[in-house]
Amino acid sequence: QMQLVESGGGLVRPGGSLTLSCAASGFTLDDYAIGWFRRAPGKEREGVSCISNSGMSTHYIESVKGRFTISRDNAKNMVWLQMNSLNADDTAVYYCAASPYYNGAYYPEDEFNVWGQGTQVTVSS
Repeated sequence: QMQLVESGGGLVRPGGSLTLSCAASGFTLDDYAIGWFRRAPGKEREGVSCISNSGMSTHYIESVKGRFTISRDNAKNMVWLQMNSLNADDTAVYYCAASPYYNGAYYPEDEFNVWGQGTQVTVSS
């Protein structure tokens, strides 16, 4: 069974940092691009960052560029999202998802066929 499990969410103060982890099981991670998505309260889910299957290509949406870093280790079947300088606008449930395709700046959700259950990130003083 193909599965992704996120961890690492929590409560952090503005300006703080968190690292989210995404653990894959039941499939070969290096066949898939991995995207991180988030759903903030009252908003639609949005793609935040994506990394190609090899890790050679990455994309970030403008609002997180320079603050978030996506990385992966295919040998460990793991993907991470390092988040720095967090602010209230980053409060959301964060999901990782796997797609056979890397589309750079586009995050077509129907191409992401494996999703994690999500992890809550709350930025508050």
